Amino acid sequence: MNNNNNNNTELSATLFNKYHRLDQPYYSYPTQEQFQHSVSSFARFSALRASRKAQRPLALNINIPFSANACYYSTTKNIITKDRSRSAAYVHSLEQEIRLVGKHAGTKQHIEHLHFGGGTPTFLNPNELRQLMACLKDSFNIGSNNFTHYSIDIDPREVDWSTMGVLRDIGFNRVNIEVQGLDPSVQRAINRLQSIEQTQNIVEAARALQFRTVSISLICGLPRQTPQSFRQALSDIVKLAPDHISLQNFKHQPSKYPLQTHINAQDLPSSAALVEMLGSAQHILSTAGYIYIGMGHFTLADDDLLSAQEDKALQHGIQGYTSGSDFDTIGFGVSAISQLGELYYHNTHDLRAYQTASSNQQLAPARGLLCNTDDQIRRSIIQALTCQFSVDLCSIEQRFNINFKEYFHPQWQTLKLMHDDGLLILSDKALEMTEQGRLFTLAVCQVFDYYFSQQRQSNTAQTQVI
Repeated sequence: MNNNNNNNTELSATLFNKYHRLDQPYYSYPTQEQFQHSVSSFARFSALRASRKAQRPLALNINIPFSANACYYSTTKNIITKDRSRSAAYVHSLEQEIRLVGKHAGTKQHIEHLHFGGGTPTFLNPNELRQLMACLKDSFNIGSNNFTHYSIDIDPREVDWSTMGVLRDIGFNRVNIEVQGLDPSVQRAINRLQSIEQTQNIVEAARALQFRTVSISLICGLPRQTPQSFRQALSDIVKLAPDHISLQNFKHQPSKYPLQTHINAQDLPSSAALVEMLGSAQHILSTAGYIYIGMGHFTLADDDLLSAQEDKALQHGIQGYTSGSDFDTIGFGVSAISQLGELYYHNTHDLRAYQTASSNQQLAPARGLLCNTDDQIRRSIIQALTCQFSVDLCSIEQRFNINFKEYFHPQWQTLKLMHDDGLLILSDKALEMTEQGRLFTLAVCQVFDYYFSQQRQSNTAQTQVI
């Protein structure tokens, strides 16, 4: 696969208008919306035991749900509070959950990935962060070499050099700086005021403290965002030379996410403006040496994620893009998501229920599902598209003992239309995204999403094509 060809690709307005999707990327398949069934503690402990017996590597995902300020674009179930004292009780509950689950993990199960997200992880004070990391190290096989992936999401308004020093000292080696937007008019519309200097200070601190990777995330399509202000924001970020730049779409769903009711739909960019923004992003980032690896993520040519993609070792899951072997993911905290083999589940969204369970030395209530064979087939296809921009149909047939064209007969005509439109190249042996089609891979993933098609047929789909 020749990634460098992306740099010579012009954005196709025709493909954009037909295939651009505002939905979130597939961090799991089935997606979290399908986690509808109660998952017992017995089922979770059984899955942990199977993981231990197989000695599968682990990824740990710690969710800190608190934020001091409400961001109106948010799609997460954050707890907005100025009361910093609330974190102490939550850390205590986390420690109880970590120790309980840690008893069921094997000493040979290496922790390949560790992530603190939320919310705002640095809502916790430095002592609480040290305390929580110490508990994790006591309960799991956490190493300290610089080649592990220990990352944390950063709100540049909440962090200074001192905090960055604490994060590096306790083991974090990767930071994701959540900038989202830089234009003051946009920031006022989403209730997130911050300066480029705040972000620059965090980047400088990360470099001085030898964090291995610095990522910056932006959102395209925010209220009052214009092609001009978006180009300026991208140019300002590129000057900071982060290793990764994540560019995600904003989808206005006030009926689903109450904070978004503060956003006036009339302030959202037009379709033509979005085409221009995405085209500008592609040009600015490719000119600066960034290469598109999929799902809104751009990386520099010497990055390990690009190497993993070239080696067909790139993974995309609950923690986003990662490199390395397959691993199970254990989530800790309210709303945290786990994947143990074929079992997916998330902890309760109710903070009180979560803390009550932890204080009783029990697992919190959870909802999820156990993947069936059809889920596994579709997940393999979506994973291949997300990570490699292509699917080896013969490999899928051999692995699952199916005839691909017959199994996906209802979708084949749609794929042929996408082929005719220049989105992908379809044959009896392979499906491969074209260079122009790669930015719209999500539309092809949705063709293989059983639950998405069922929702669309019942007129409950939330998909918006612009």
